Amino acid sequence: MVESILKASSLYHVYESKAEDGNVVALRGIHIDIKEGEAIAVVGPSGSGKSTLMKCLGGLMKPSSGSVMLAGKNMTRLSGKELVHLRQKTVSFIFQEGNLLPDMNARDNVAQPLRHQGVSSRKALKLADEMLDRLGILHRARALPMKLSGGEQQRVAIARALITNPRLILADEPTGALDPITSREVLALFKELHEKDGVSFLIVTHSKEVASFADRSLELRDGRFVAEHGVGVDVEDLSRGRELIIDETGTVTLPPDVLLRIGGPGKYVTSNIDNGLLSLQGEKVETMGKLELSPICPACKHDYGDSDLQECPSCGSSRPMVEVSQ
Repeated sequence: MVESILKASSLYHVYESKAEDGNVVALRGIHIDIKEGEAIAVVGPSGSGKSTLMKCLGGLMKPSSGSVMLAGKNMTRLSGKELVHLRQKTVSFIFQEGNLLPDMNARDNVAQPLRHQGVSSRKALKLADEMLDRLGILHRARALPMKLSGGEQQRVAIARALITNPRLILADEPTGALDPITSREVLALFKELHEKDGVSFLIVTHSKEVASFADRSLELRDGRFVAEHGVGVDVEDLSRGRELIIDETGTVTLPPDVLLRIGGPGKYVTSNIDNGLLSLQGEKVETMGKLELSPICPACKHDYGDSDLQECPSCGSSRPMVEVSQ
């Protein structure tokens, strides 16, 4: 039986507001279970609660109600010191902005988490150099964050997250500031850590390419998961009674496994509305195909053939990923 590295139950979070519209409910009874070595992507529109969910799951924000278990320990019941110690040895964060310490160069930024764990400065800097080299940015090790490009800052932030060999990585748009080629290099590194080292991932993303890296994807809307796709879905393990939520606007929220079982998101028609019974009929929902490198350059129509080049040799354009039917 594979154990859970991160598990949340009945997670709610409310932002108090004195505005006319009142308080804002960002999370509405979230349940999530991430197993050891599993990669999950969370997708959804802006304002759906993704950042709030990430902060609550990582112990950076205390939820209004519910529980979050990290490595078998309830984070909502730990003292501040206990929580910091648990996070340091278990989880690393990657944010879209990078969040580097402005007065430290790239090398010191990467080494800092090891120093906090009691590693000697000399050893921490040596390991930092190795990680920066692994991400192809060792030549910028002495540069301050303000002298780095957005992509360089993000690679330094990723190096800092990986330096402690975490069991779980929580990433918010980790490749959002990177060019397509660097993005694929980072995803290749994530895939290596996931498959060879058993590192778990929870990634918030708008990118199909990033989401395709995950074992399963969860769609978040208005603080609830409304769809789930991937190998981790067991549609046969469903209880008979399920709770469906209908708000005052008539919007129906289905549990992810129920939505998957009836065919996924799409257009449905009603029929035989009688005695409180509702019948839904929908068309087959198209699923996302596999992503592969484009065989033809969209800019100059160069034929790549069997080459795995990332840049077009004719016009220098970045080679895109395209969706192919499975």
